[in-house]
Amino acid sequence: MNNLEKHNQQVIACRKCPRLVEWREEVARVKRKAYINEEYWGKPVPGFGDPQARVLVVGLAPGAHGSNRTGRQFTGDASGNFLYPALHKAGFANQAKSESRGDGLLLTDMYITASARCAPPDNKPNPDELNNCQPFLERELKIINPKVIVCLGKIAFDRILKIFAQRGWTFYHGAAYELPTGQWLLCSYHPSQQNTSTKKLTPKMFDAIWEKAKELADRN
Repeated sequence: MNNLEKHNQQVIACRKCPRLVEWREEVARVKRKAYINEEYWGKPVPGFGDPQARVLVVGLAPGAHGSNRTGRQFTGDASGNFLYPALHKAGFANQAKSESRGDGLLLTDMYITASARCAPPDNKPNPDELNNCQPFLERELKIINPKVIVCLGKIAFDRILKIFAQRGWTFYHGAAYELPTGQWLLCSYHPSQQNTSTKKLTPKMFDAIWEKAKELADRN
């Protein structure tokens, strides 16, 4: 195994947060009626994508019946249905659909991870749970060493600021900040169904994020 594969095995084996362990496994056992015949993943969800990526995307946490079911980031739920068509359009993904781990989806120059690796109740990990997960994100940043970090939502943004001990920056859609390391931090609203259905985040707004990510990655 390479470093990233070893790291992901450690992510999958994690049981540090009793509340999240209980919740993710209960959801996987009880299931949603629409997926009653499927085998749920029910474990922490590892990152996914190109190990040589210049762009690292940080989301919030797995959805109970999305990533917690499929075992892959942003796969099998409304957020993924909004994300992957945009990534395909921008050239980061080889297809617009993300339905299961075996659907043939490949990412180029991009790696997708999350602030929390287990599905939390009400999609809200608590501060201690985020702190428990932070070393995983720190390790991915070291292994992949991206040029651009795209934060999907304020929780991901705040987590990156904490890792880099950076203060005073404001989260807003389209904001771009240069970190002391020379890496870029780019902000986007999260592609949650709540944000996309209310048009807080539109396809045009989202497309602009990925074009900006490519532009920042190409800077010397």
